[in-house]
Amino acid sequence: MALPVAAQASPLELFVERTAMATADLRCGFFDSALRPALEAGRAQSRNAALRAGASAQALAEAEARGRRAGSAADCSAPDVLAAADHVRQAFQGFTRLRQAVYPGEAADWRADRSPSADVHLWRLVQTGQFDQGRMVFGLAGRNGPPVLLALASFDDGAVPYAARLVFRDEARAAAPYLGVGGELSRRLPPRDAQVSFPAEARSRAGLDLRPKEMGAGWAFRFPAAATARLARLDPREAVAVEFLFSSGAAVRRAYVEVGDFAPGQAFIQLATR
Repeated sequence: MALPVAAQASPLELFVERTAMATADLRCGFFDSALRPALEAGRAQSRNAALRAGASAQALAEAEARGRRAGSAADCSAPDVLAAADHVRQAFQGFTRLRQAVYPGEAADWRADRSPSADVHLWRLVQTGQFDQGRMVFGLAGRNGPPVLLALASFDDGAVPYAARLVFRDEARAAAPYLGVGGELSRRLPPRDAQVSFPAEARSRAGLDLRPKEMGAGWAFRFPAAATARLARLDPREAVAVEFLFSSGAAVRRAYVEVGDFAPGQAFIQLATR
């Protein structure tokens, strides 16, 4: 699913334009509470598209700074600025009415769902995959309130993990992503000394409302909100690992998740439902 884009604009140019408009909106109040998250989703998606097209982190930072300068200097009543805001409003109007979206990745897709649900938990943003010893479902889940970051896993041999942790690149120790060779997600993590991990806050049996029908009995692990925020900042081409810990046998079993368009998907599910 592609968001509305300006004709013939490169991903980096789109990122500048959307950053400028989002910055101008803070001063001018061009958009309502439904359109602001839609614009942020588009901004995040153009950022990821620029990275996939080969833009460096420095080029992206310079583009963001350029967009923020332009938005801060914009005249809220100038005809060209008002016309640009109206163009954004019309382009994203239909997007705010969508309930579901798919964000394709190189190795796996993120599936987003912002349908109302007061009674049962839904996967709001989810990626599924298999690993050597079982199956995992990972993403944001909840009812109508703020979703939480979960990993649900079942293991072919019935093993029961006592804990889990989410592992990915530590931006303070590794400024650039490790993308590896050959495309395997396991190669897109940095060395241990450049990783950061977030232990799960809670463990429970996987509930029927979130467990896929084809998945056997499994376990659910909830990760802290800080992990969600850090995950949204990563390069879309890199991967994160969920490590399940066991007291006997294989001490650690790993499942991998492609970062992909997690940030645009997160912005999408925050849209006010119309």
